[in-house]
Amino acid sequence: MLAALPRLGVGISAEFDSSRRGIDALALRAAEPGLIDFLEYGCDLARGLDDHARRWAAAGLPATYHFLDLNLTEPLDADDGWLAATGALARELGAAWLCGDGGLWHFGPRDRGHETLLPPVLTRDSAAEMAEAIRRVAEATGLAVLPENPPAPIYLGDLHILDYFALVAEGSGGGLLLDCAHLAIFQRMMGHAPLTGLDGFPLDRVIEIHVAGGVMRDQEGFAWVEDDHQVEPLPDTWEIFEHVAARAQSLRAVVYECEKNPPDQVTDNFRRIRATLGWSSASRASE
Repeated sequence: MLAALPRLGVGISAEFDSSRRGIDALALRAAEPGLIDFLEYGCDLARGLDDHARRWAAAGLPATYHFLDLNLTEPLDADDGWLAATGALARELGAAWLCGDGGLWHFGPRDRGHETLLPPVLTRDSAAEMAEAIRRVAEATGLAVLPENPPAPIYLGDLHILDYFALVAEGSGGGLLLDCAHLAIFQRMMGHAPLTGLDGFPLDRVIEIHVAGGVMRDQEGFAWVEDDHQVEPLPDTWEIFEHVAARAQSLRAVVYECEKNPPDQVTDNFRRIRATLGWSSASRASE
C-alpha cells in the first residue's frame, strides 16, 4: 500500500473554520502559484467538512484527512460507526490517506466536551495496541493510516518516542507521520539533543512530515514548549526537518502547520521547506 501512495508535495494545514480566522488555502494558492500543493484538513466527525474544505475538494485538488477524534491507543475506539463515517468523509474530501496523532483524542465518550490530546504511554504493550488499531482502520476504510507522534509537556513510559513509533510501524506494517515540531518538544522535555534516536528510526517508513511553530513557556519554574502553530518553527524543528528530509526515501508529503497566521507571514517558510526538499510543483506533478 505504501509504495502506491502518491507524492502530494508541500501542503498547508486547516481545521474546521480555520480559514475564517487565518489562511484560506485556495486564496493563498491563487496569490502564490507553486507555493502549496495540497490541503491537510483536520476535524472530528461532530463538525465534519467546513466550506473551506468543500471548496478545496470541489476544485479537485489533493488532500489528506487528519482525524481529531480517535484514540489510536485503544483499538476498540475505532467502532463500526466511526469507521463508516470517517471513510465517507475522507472520500468526500478526496483524501489520499488518513493521519492523526497517536494517543488519546478524547477522555471518556467521544464527545466534544471530552476532547483532549494526550500522548500514549510509551511501552511495548501500548505500541502493539496502536498497531492493531491502525490495521483495523486501514482495512475498514481502504486508506493508509499514518500515526503521528504527539506533543506533550510530560511523557510516561520507558521507551523513547521514536522507538515507540518504530514498534508501531513494525506491528502495523504501515507508514509514519513524523512531526518535527512535536519531536523537538519531546527531545527538549526529556533532555535529549534534537537528533537523538533518529539513527535507529525507520526513516524509510516516513511518508509525511510536519513542520510547525512553537514557543517556549515557563509556568512557575516549569519550562515547556507550546505547540501553538505560530509562524516560526524552533531551530530544533528545522534541524530535525532538514536531517529527516535528506534521508526519508519514501517521503510523499510535507505539511507546514500555519493555518492561524497572516498569509504574507508564512510564504518565506514555505519557500524554505520547498528549497530544502528540492521539490517544485512541476516536478511533483510529473511523478
